[in-house]
Formats: sequence, structure tokens, C-alpha cells
Amino acid sequence: MEDDQMTVGRSLRSISVMRAKGFMPLWTAGAVSTSMMWLEMLAAALFTFKATNSAVDVAVVSACRSLPLLLSGAIMGVVAEAVDRKKIVLFGLLLASASSTTVAVLSFLGALSTWQLCAAAFVSGVVYATEMPARRRMIAETAGTAKASRAVAIDSMTNYATRCIGPLLGGWIYGALGVATSYFLSAAASLCAAALIYRLDTVQVSTGRLSLSRICGDLIEAGRYARDSRTIMALLTVTVITNLCGYSYNVLLTPLGRETFNLSALMIGVLSSAEPAGSFVAGAVIGSARMRRHSLRWLLSGSILLFLAIAVAGFASSYQCPVALLLLVLFIGGLGSAAYNIHQTTIVIESVPGAMRSRVFGLVTVGIGCWPIGTLLAGALAAAIGPTGALMLLGLTGIAGNGLLALRAAQAGWLR
Repeated sequence: MEDDQMTVGRSLRSISVMRAKGFMPLWTAGAVSTSMMWLEMLAAALFTFKATNSAVDVAVVSACRSLPLLLSGAIMGVVAEAVDRKKIVLFGLLLASASSTTVAVLSFLGALSTWQLCAAAFVSGVVYATEMPARRRMIAETAGTAKASRAVAIDSMTNYATRCIGPLLGGWIYGALGVATSYFLSAAASLCAAALIYRLDTVQVSTGRLSLSRICGDLIEAGRYARDSRTIMALLTVTVITNLCGYSYNVLLTPLGRETFNLSALMIGVLSSAEPAGSFVAGAVIGSARMRRHSLRWLLSGSILLFLAIAVAGFASSYQCPVALLLLVLFIGGLGSAAYNIHQTTIVIESVPGAMRSRVFGLVTVGIGCWPIGTLLAGALAAAIGPTGALMLLGLTGIAGNGLLALRAAQAGWLR
């Protein structure tokens, strides 16, 4: 009976968060834009691999999408403190819609090439680089301090769902209707999300005019804060390792599916959705349980589980395992991915003062921005030793890196 009452209470709290003024438009816009980003990523990868038959070229296109995270992530954290966050998100969605429309028209005219996909991917990456310091900050603010963690957990769960839906849609639409339709759908969806944000009524307290000297000063201050915080330094280290060697595995799924398993575009979409599906399930559990203690421990454990799944997936694929087994392994990896992602945000919200959060989120975004370097590394490894060997090597490297960090943290007592 008590368990039932606790479950009902958690459900009511989640409902109350979603009823907060402004939450639903922000949540919906984020869900739509992120779904379309993953749809475009798979469609671009399939088009590029068909045109070039090169895992390196697929990696380059994917790297262009994540490069802005590395180049502008920290700056966007500072900008989000001073500039109206609603305008940042709105302009980004309109820019994404225009970029996707351009790709769709070029494809329809038969003039699309991989360099144009690289340019469009870079624009999409610029838009995505604003998501954490701007829209997610707004998500937490609409819910209020007491419910901020739950609001972020709901938003994180939604991101996992979009990572399932986007590749599935991308594989299905690309296989049935081609790349032009994929990008036309993305453009229309981004435009609808922009309309939701445009109608949003928000009030942001001004923190002064934005200037180059202020950007430099705020970044230096954020760097000093991170340097003096063992928890934040550990968070940034895990983030760098996980994005260098972990999430870059995704770029290997297209050549793996085509060369090793001879899969259709739709089945490659299913393969790309396995890990985020596991994340969605685990995110629901973590969000309802409200795990407030040992966030760093959960972060490290989740990342190591993800790397273990990647290594096992590479080993199993080298022996031509059934696709169902590969899906199961990646699904289990998604359980660890959820623990890593949710506690990555939770650590910042719970341990960083409000005035510093956007800037620290910006530093985290820079860590996430190591993804393009990891993507290029994964592509080069696939060209040298094949996608299965690349998966094994990336997984084992991540286990070693984060395992050593976890051992040091345990010895120093950081995980208590």
C-alpha cells in the first residue's frame, strides 16, 4: 500500500512539473528538434556511405555536426546568461529549418553532394550547441528549484525517446522516399517547433550587456571554479572520455550494418535505436526513483557499462552474431548511458551555484564537443581494422580510462 502511494505521489509530481507554465512548449520543441537531428544524422550517413562507400567520409559528415559543440559550447554558456534565451532557441530552430530546406531542394534537383551535407550538419551542430545552456536552463527555470531535477529527468527521457524515433524515421523514410523527403520533414518539424517557442511568454532577468571582455572573464571564472571542484573536474573528465570513445560508436553502425550484416536502411535505423531504447527505459526508472545520492558513482558506473556494451558488440559482431543479440547488447549499454546522462546534468544542478550553472553547462558542452574528434577517430579505426575491431578498441579504451578514474575517486573518497 505504501509503495502504491509513493508511486502515485511520484506520478503526480511529474504531472505537476509538466503543467508548469512554459514547460510543455519547451519540452515539445526540444523533442521535435532532437528527433529531426537524429533523423538527419542517419539519412546523411546512409547517403554518404552509398555515394562514397567510405566509413571515413561518414565520420567526417557526422563530425561536422558535433564540431560546434567543441568550438562554441563554453561561449554559448556565457551568452545564455546575458542574451534572451527564448531568442537563442527561436533563431536556432529557424536556422535549422532553412538549412534542412536547402538540403532537401538540392537533393530534389539531383545536385546534393557530401560537402553540402557537411555544411548543413555544421549548421545543425551550431543549433544543438545552444540546447544545453539555453533551452534546458529554461526547462529547469519553468519547473522551479524544487522540481528542477525532475524536469531535467523528464527532458532527458524525452531525448532518449527521440534518439529512438529519429533513426527509425530516418531509416524508414530514407529507404522508402529518399533523402529529400527526410530533410523536408525535418525542415517542417523545426518550423513548427519555432512557432511553439515564438508563442512562449517568458521573462528573463537581465545580467548586463554582452561583451567580449565579459565572455573572456566569465569563461576564466568558470574554468577556475571547475579547477577547484573535484566533482566538476571528475565530471568533465568522464564527459571527455565518454564522448571521445563512447558515443562516437554511432558512426560505425552504418558501415557495420551494410558490410557485416547486409542490413536495410530501416534495420540500420533499428540498430541505431537500440542503445537509446535502453536509455529510455532506464531513464524512466531513474526519473521516478529520484536518485539524489552518489551522483558521481552513478555517472562513472553508467559510462563504464556503456563502454562494456560497445566492446561486447564489437566482439560479437566479429563472429557474425544474430542481429537480435547485437540489439540486446546495445540496449543494455543504453541502461548505462541513461545513468551517465541524467547524473551528468544532476551533478551540475545540485552542486553548482545558480549564477554559475550556465557557464559550467557550457564547459560540459565543450566536453561533449570532443565527439567530433572521437567520430573521426572511429572512422579512421574502421578504415584500418574494420567496424567490428573499431568497436572493440573504443570500448576497451573507455573502460580503461573511466575505470582508472573511478579507482582514483574511490581511493580519494569522492564517491561517498
